[in-house]
Amino acid sequence: MSTQIPQPSQAAPDTTRIHNIGYRSYDGPRLGRAYARRSLFSQSLRGAYGLGRSAKSKVLPMLLAGVMCAPALIIVAVAVATQQTKLSIEYTQYAIYLQVVIGIFLASQAPQSVSRDLRFRTVPLYFSRPIERADYVLAKYGAMASALFILTAVPLLIMWIGSMLAKMDFAEQTKMFGQGLVSVALLSLLFGGIGLVMAALTPRRGFGVAAVIGVLTISYGAVSTLMGIAYVTENAGAIKWLGLFSPITLIDGVQNAFLGAPSMFPELGGPGAGFGVVYLLVVLALIAGSYGILMRRYRKVGL
Repeated sequence: MSTQIPQPSQAAPDTTRIHNIGYRSYDGPRLGRAYARRSLFSQSLRGAYGLGRSAKSKVLPMLLAGVMCAPALIIVAVAVATQQTKLSIEYTQYAIYLQVVIGIFLASQAPQSVSRDLRFRTVPLYFSRPIERADYVLAKYGAMASALFILTAVPLLIMWIGSMLAKMDFAEQTKMFGQGLVSVALLSLLFGGIGLVMAALTPRRGFGVAAVIGVLTISYGAVSTLMGIAYVTENAGAIKWLGLFSPITLIDGVQNAFLGAPSMFPELGGPGAGFGVVYLLVVLALIAGSYGILMRRYRKVGL
């Protein structure tokens, strides 16, 4: 049986084609790490208030921002209407009294900032670009601290404007306003670091929310209870030591020692200027430690 070999004229026609679909290399400017870091910071800051996200994502942060500003507006309205010579609350005390609102904001937005990237494993995509782990951590930390600073500083600005409308002493009110800004800036760095550390420990957003609320609420409740017991049992010397174990009492002690702010400690005078150095060192150590823990956490996020 013979096999017929097809002649060239009988072979199937060659249908191979090379199509030019327009791919070409990028020849524009290379913006580099700094631009990527700024972009990530801006995106994270906007995301903390739901900007650039769905309408549902804007409800809670905007509502909390309104709740933060509402008491300041009431204080201002009363001061202007009654021509008070002094505001009914100190600038440095405002964030202390509204710490629950700040805690809820942090618990809701810190996991949104970092947990989603871990859960959906998008962190390696950031590192595939000219951005390093230090850039990612710095951008996220800076954005969360900035979001908290905006949340806490805007009510102080409202109070300062109200004091000017009520014709209070400009120099005194401006000095107190500046002290309030220093206080909330330190609070924002401390709370932002703690919140991000708690949220970055788990990719589950719900667990992150519970962890942040637990650390802030349980620590303050436990410390306040022990302070009350120490005061009732006349162990006032232990109160200043107990204040080192809660973020909000740390801020309270620092501003009392260095800004002359009234303290919420159950004893007159707070920790005092001498012991206030210890409070400041602990706050700075917690801020630096939070950054270090975040850097260590993201070194383990492999490609």
